[in-house]
Amino acid sequence: MIDYAIKHPDKLVQALLEHVEILILTMLLSVIIAIVLTILALASDKVSRSLIYMFSILYSIPSLALFAIMIPVTGLGKTTAITVLIAYNQYILLRQFIAALNHVFTAFTSEVIKESTLISLFEHIQKHGIVPPIARVFTLEEIGKAHLLMESNTANGKIVISNDIVETNDNFSAT
Repeated sequence: MIDYAIKHPDKLVQALLEHVEILILTMLLSVIIAIVLTILALASDKVSRSLIYMFSILYSIPSLALFAIMIPVTGLGKTTAITVLIAYNQYILLRQFIAALNHVFTAFTSEVIKESTLISLFEHIQKHGIVPPIARVFTLEEIGKAHLLMESNTANGKIVISNDIVETNDNFSAT
């Protein structure tokens, strides 16, 4: 193997460049096709499940068998390799794209719910005059003291960091 590499470096470089070309072309086409299929899958849950199911079946076919099936259709060469790789990539990409978009939609809708919940919570706090107990207010320059107080677990209330200069009661020693 090493002897071949030493005697024929030009052939190895050529083969490497062909592999890189196939890889780039495969990934580019795979992502473009997966984006289009994802847009179609967003049309309905039934379309989404059907596409994922179809590509999962295709993904379960051993690669050598899929190459053998494709050779009569596309011939022996780069086209067959790229076609098979794109087909395999669709299952992974489509499933992940759909899952990601569903997660984004879920996060977006839950953020809307959280915002309305927070608004009603703030209204309740204002209405009833609820004030959280504040143990101490620190300036940004005193952040080290605030951290020590937090680690000491002796604060009876919230530890507040303010970027305004405030009068502080220095009953906590940072020594």
